[in-house]
Amino acid sequence: MTEDTKPGHPAFVNSTRYFRRLGDHAGLKNFGVNLTRIIPQGQSSYRHAHSRQDEFIYVLEGEVVLETNEGAQTLTAGMCAGFPAGTGDAHRFVNRSTRDALLLVIGDRSSGDEIIYPDIDMHAVLGPDGRYKFSTKAGEPL
Repeated sequence: MTEDTKPGHPAFVNSTRYFRRLGDHAGLKNFGVNLTRIIPQGQSSYRHAHSRQDEFIYVLEGEVVLETNEGAQTLTAGMCAGFPAGTGDAHRFVNRSTRDALLLVIGDRSSGDEIIYPDIDMHAVLGPDGRYKFSTKAGEPL
């Protein structure tokens, strides 16, 4: 187990979900399409909100609990959710079931995007290389 996959490290959450960047494989440049599998008791990410990027999620298989600023609701296969940029509505998906959940996640790739994480000491900024740079809220690198 590496340091960033130990419980308590901000990157640990990434070990409870797997994704394939379908849009990258198709050569898409303006938006991303990801197939995300969340294992039982896992989560999609920490609750977060984008400043400039819209997100759309469609549940393909299984059941997840969507947690937002407004509370929690269960989504099952065939249901969807959208998160317009700049609203500050922090969200995540948690798999509280005993089966894997499969989500189709679509988002644009607007430059200058920032991600806020209200529940943990983390912040991200999209760099010119198309990758997010993560830091603490005070700007210290993670």
